[in-house]
Amino acid sequence: MVLWATGFIGAKMGLPYAEPATFLAIRFSVVAVILGVVAWISGAAWPESWRMVGHIMAVGLLVHGVYLGGIFGGISLGVSAGDSALIVGMQPILTAVLVGPILAEMVRPRQWLGFLIGTVGVSLVSWRYVDGLGSTLTGVVLCVIGVMGMSLGAIYQKRFCASMNLLTGSCLQFLAAAVMMIWIALIMETRHVDWTGEFVFALGWLVVVLSLGAMTVLWLLVRARAATQVAGLFFLVPPVTALIAWPLFGETLTLKSVAGMALVVVGILLVRRKQDDEEGAGAT
Repeated sequence: MVLWATGFIGAKMGLPYAEPATFLAIRFSVVAVILGVVAWISGAAWPESWRMVGHIMAVGLLVHGVYLGGIFGGISLGVSAGDSALIVGMQPILTAVLVGPILAEMVRPRQWLGFLIGTVGVSLVSWRYVDGLGSTLTGVVLCVIGVMGMSLGAIYQKRFCASMNLLTGSCLQFLAAAVMMIWIALIMETRHVDWTGEFVFALGWLVVVLSLGAMTVLWLLVRARAATQVAGLFFLVPPVTALIAWPLFGETLTLKSVAGMALVVVGILLVRRKQDDEEGAGAT
């Protein structure tokens, strides 16, 4: 989640020089090409059926297109990095509500308590952003839609694509999202880019560290653990974003923020406890 939190900083750095769909179209296209070349050189297996290709690309549209499109669109309309991180921090609650009927994963009372405590912690960490909220309503709505896309996409991945080859599957996901962003950019944007050093750095960071690094880690976690446990890690995004913004932008950490971070840790421990207990019982 440390890597994931830097995505908000990278978006804030790069968006002054390119419109959101144009920025994401470039990012997704570069990632898809890199993954495609690596998959070809390594001889990685591609999906065996068009049905699986459809499932994989649907996840790409949700997780990359809807999620990042919503977040980048919201930030471009004035939503701060902290505000967008706060909204993303609400993802575990949404996942917990959806996971039962979709994946038949039982959410225990202790996990609900963890989600509640984590939500309180997220609110405390992000309270200073709410106090000075200058975000437009449209931007906030886009961020909320983005988080819904991430929650549905992670559950969809767990349900239909958990066994996909990470190289070829991720290539198809980013390809689908790139086509989506190119289409939006052609219709709604000027597609002008200022290729400044700051933009190139932000683009490179988001391509290598976020799209290639953090997303691979996320899919490995989704494959290995329950969806609620993976979603619980998103509670870490707002406090980590606050910690990164402290040295970069001189934002001070208040006692309320520190208390919120402690609650986030407690919430994550409660959410993770269920699988830890089950693994311990299976080992005895």
